[in-house]
Amino acid sequence: MKVVHIFAGIFCVISLLAVILIFSIDIAVYADMGYFEKEYQKYGVMEKVSMEQSDLMFVTKEMMAYLRGQRDDLHIETNIDGKKQEFFNEREIAHMEDVRVLFWGGQWLRRIGIVIGIITAVYLFVQKQKLFLLKWIRNGFICFVLAVAILVGIISTNFTKYFVIFHKIFFNNDLWILNPKTDRLINIVPENFFIDTSVRIAVIFFAIIAFVCIVCSILLKRIKKTGGSNKLLKI
Repeated sequence: MKVVHIFAGIFCVISLLAVILIFSIDIAVYADMGYFEKEYQKYGVMEKVSMEQSDLMFVTKEMMAYLRGQRDDLHIETNIDGKKQEFFNEREIAHMEDVRVLFWGGQWLRRIGIVIGIITAVYLFVQKQKLFLLKWIRNGFICFVLAVAILVGIISTNFTKYFVIFHKIFFNNDLWILNPKTDRLINIVPENFFIDTSVRIAVIFFAIIAFVCIVCSILLKRIKKTGGSNKLLKI
């Protein structure tokens, strides 16, 4: 049974990490539209696309609604340089269709992660392996954070290089290669925007991880004080 418990612990940790990551992305991107407003002001986006801030925020909200499946298409008309016209061209729309598939994949990953996490956690609780589960979650999260810290250090040496690698891994076409002279999308979300957003996601993600680790440590101490089961597995 020990091998089964170990696999249950591994699946539980991986599932929770996936859920927390998708949740962190949702908070960073969807919870505060004011974030986009600040980024647009920071990088002078309104001037680049010849739009008023209110019009650009309208486009942004509709774009995010599209990614979440709350809008059927990206044919969005707005005021640009004093004229009513569509914001996105056909290449941008085609790319955003791919991005939406990626977003939806993330949502399904979160749902699956929640199910697997609950099943494995309940199994270990029924098997009276509370201490084992808590240790796996805490230690697994710490190991993952250390691995991510190393990865972040590597990516920070050349963000552009790894940004391109990311797109080549997740997209099977070159629609993501946009021209700032003809494609407005690249002007409203330049590379620096993605750097800021990545940092924002990382901060939220690590904050949640730290909170979970602290909670696990507190529960472990309480269980040990009350004389936890002698049958608990050691890791």
